[in-house]
Amino acid sequence: MFTGLIRDCGVVETVSDGPDGRRLRIATRLSDELRTGDSLSVNGVCLTAESLSSSQVVATVVPETLERSTLGELKPRDRVHLEPALRAGDALGGHLVQGHVDETGRVVGNGRAGAAWMLEIEASAALMRYIVEKGSVALDGVSLTVAACTDGGFSVALVPHTREVTLLGDRRAGQRVNIEVDILAKYVERLLAPRLDSARGVPAAEALTEARLKELGY
Repeated sequence: MFTGLIRDCGVVETVSDGPDGRRLRIATRLSDELRTGDSLSVNGVCLTAESLSSSQVVATVVPETLERSTLGELKPRDRVHLEPALRAGDALGGHLVQGHVDETGRVVGNGRAGAAWMLEIEASAALMRYIVEKGSVALDGVSLTVAACTDGGFSVALVPHTREVTLLGDRRAGQRVNIEVDILAKYVERLLAPRLDSARGVPAAEALTEARLKELGY
């Protein structure tokens, strides 16, 4: 579990493919805080620290994660957001982030809009049902508040501190970003679906099928 508060922007040193996936060697000042087997969020994806040195961490990205996230696009000298796992007693300054990417979105705008700096993201309709104005969302592992929603996506405001300590201010139109929605939204949907279907006279077993969601207008 993570908070979405980035602790370091590491640098990818090497990328190598193997039978189990893609191996990343990342230079980071966090290596002294980690132990072998610890979880580490890399651009919002939960990976396992396989080996450590005084300034590096090595982790493998499995094929399913490569398909679902942007980690397959990483190359040497790319910078990445890093956050160690939340420890008992740590302050929860962002929101609960699992490091499980739901899908990738595409940047459609990034710049000043009046007095604010806005990052606009294109996302699928299936994902947008979990995103609400003033709710929480994680982009490349960064905990953010949704400023506005549209039919095809959403926008978030980047405060000066976020632009300074993360890479989001440098994202350009067309680039993909990892999106993780608030897990609480999924639990609410799961808990309410049987009741909603019961009220409509539909058997509860059909509550979460894709066909039923389409019939109900999702």
